Amino acid sequence: MINIGITQRVEVVESYQETRDCLDQKWSLFAQEAGFNLLPLATLAPQQVEEYVKDSHLSGLILSGGNSIASLNPEAKDCSPKRDAFEKELIRVAISHKLPLLGVCRGMQYLNVYFAGHLTAIKHHVGVRHALLNANNNYSLPAEINSFHNWSIHPNDLAQELRVVATDKQGNIEAFEHVNTAILGIMWHPERETPFNQLDIQLFRKHLL
Repeated sequence: MINIGITQRVEVVESYQETRDCLDQKWSLFAQEAGFNLLPLATLAPQQVEEYVKDSHLSGLILSGGNSIASLNPEAKDCSPKRDAFEKELIRVAISHKLPLLGVCRGMQYLNVYFAGHLTAIKHHVGVRHALLNANNNYSLPAEINSFHNWSIHPNDLAQELRVVATDKQGNIEAFEHVNTAILGIMWHPERETPFNQLDIQLFRKHLL
């Protein structure tokens, strides 16, 4: 079974004077069903990333959700500049070593920012469900998805190197792919579906395995 690394939410727990890396346990269950071994990644300094990825024998990477992006919302209590710097270098290493990379929610948003795209604040997209419109015949996607985000990608926000895979009914981009490298972004959380959607399972297998 191959190893897929996944980034984690960074949380500051003041009562314990700790900064923690956190990951929903549902991700491990999702990975088991998808047929890969999930390795939660510690949030390290950029100069440690390349050797860390090599030593972990990773075959692919997932950028998970959680944490506001500091450059967009520096006043947000949940932003983590250290995580942003870690993931920025992780994306570079993935491209350099030709590792497939999949961004989920915040992970998708950060990929768009990395490639010089933009984000737009959006309301009423947390804890709701909505239809998904597939714009790319290369993918089989769910017809309905969950939504837990406060930032969206409008068509004119998308980085030039990225291509639309799916939208919502208002035209906000819900999935994209890179035109030249094995990078995919989705705005919904497959690990939060009960039971897991088999189309999500197939999507991860197709992209990462």
